[in-house]
Amino acid sequence: MRVPDYTYGARSGTKPAAAEQPQHGIEESFKLMRKLLLSILAVLPAALMPLAANCQIRPEKPPAAPPTGPVYKYEGFVGWGYTSINQVSLSRSGLQGVTAGITRDWGKYFGLTAEGGHYGWAVTASNAAIGSPTVDMILGGPEFHAQLYERTSMFAHGLLGAVHTGGVKIAPTVSFAGGIGMGMDYNLSPRVALRLYGDDIGSDFTITPYQSGYSPHIRWNAHAAFGVVYKF
Repeated sequence: MRVPDYTYGARSGTKPAAAEQPQHGIEESFKLMRKLLLSILAVLPAALMPLAANCQIRPEKPPAAPPTGPVYKYEGFVGWGYTSINQVSLSRSGLQGVTAGITRDWGKYFGLTAEGGHYGWAVTASNAAIGSPTVDMILGGPEFHAQLYERTSMFAHGLLGAVHTGGVKIAPTVSFAGGIGMGMDYNLSPRVALRLYGDDIGSDFTITPYQSGYSPHIRWNAHAAFGVVYKF
């Protein structure tokens, strides 16, 4: 009797058809997963592109709000003033009087100012030996100002003009003068402010007959004022 040979499949290298079916299913699953991943990778950049474009666009700044309230271009000042009188020999007292001025503003930081004053009242009685000197001055020049706080601002100016000295024998009676100064304003309202400032004003006088001719030396006088500013 012949015994069947069951080793043929093993010797020939072939596998049963039932073993091939699971491997075929796994390959199909890998193909589907690969296609799905490729589809996601293709759609993802298209979805994120509008978001990236929106992030790169810088939002526009809103337009600056126009200034509220009226803008005043002129400032008028009047108040008490003081000046020393170093051009008068033997003087031990300065003079007090009235100071007034006007300023025309151009923009936020720059203006032109003009001021004048009459000073004829001695602070003390120590000038009695030399008479009754008086000083009149008129000066003008550029002014630079800036706001410090909500109600406080400060300014600086350079001044040129003339000073007249009277009541004593002096030559010349009118001298070229100039100097610099600075001050501070405190706003009581949009129109009204208090002002305090000081200057150092140089001029060229000589007493006669104590000195002959004209003095080659410039004498500097401290000048100060305090008063009220009205803006219009």
